[in-house]
Amino acid sequence: MKILHVSSSPHGQSAESYRLSSKIVEHLLANHPGATVVDRELGGGAVPHIDHPYALAQHAAMGHAAGEGSIAISDKLIEELEAADVVVIGTPIHNMGLPSALKAWIDHVVRAGRTFDITPQGKVGTLRDRPVYIAVASGGRFTGEHVRQPDFLTPYLVFVLGMVGLHDLTFFTVEGTVAPADVLTATREKTDRALREHFAPTHA
Repeated sequence: MKILHVSSSPHGQSAESYRLSSKIVEHLLANHPGATVVDRELGGGAVPHIDHPYALAQHAAMGHAAGEGSIAISDKLIEELEAADVVVIGTPIHNMGLPSALKAWIDHVVRAGRTFDITPQGKVGTLRDRPVYIAVASGGRFTGEHVRQPDFLTPYLVFVLGMVGLHDLTFFTVEGTVAPADVLTATREKTDRALREHFAPTHA
């Protein structure tokens, strides 16, 4: 089994979202000891935004500008995604939505004529479905009884990943990361319990 681990926080491995997504990877490796992991870190501008040749290649009249600019990066990122049996995405919420680093990755892998086709019936994904685990960290709370902010990240990811054929999505969250230490510890423990329950081996 191949696991693609995508992390998008500018804090890198010290980020709450990275801690959570790494725990998901650990559970997957515990259940599948022979699995391999490809780490794709997006923070700090590791993946640039799409460029002019990419935009031209997306125009139906221009064809495919292979190997030019960010098209080459897009090809590599799509190949990583296609090869993965499981995808794990770690992301913070920035300004109620996606961090720009994750949006740049999405712009590279959600590509007309490559991961989705435009048909008379609308856009149809061409990727095979597989489990996608999304680890979300947020300074504020966007679920439960004490909601303090709207959530534009979850519905966007559900829609845009579904557009390329990825529908098997599972979200885990650590919310209120700016809360006092004892509150954050309790929140982490609750999420860790949810992870253990989700990944507990099943016995026939």
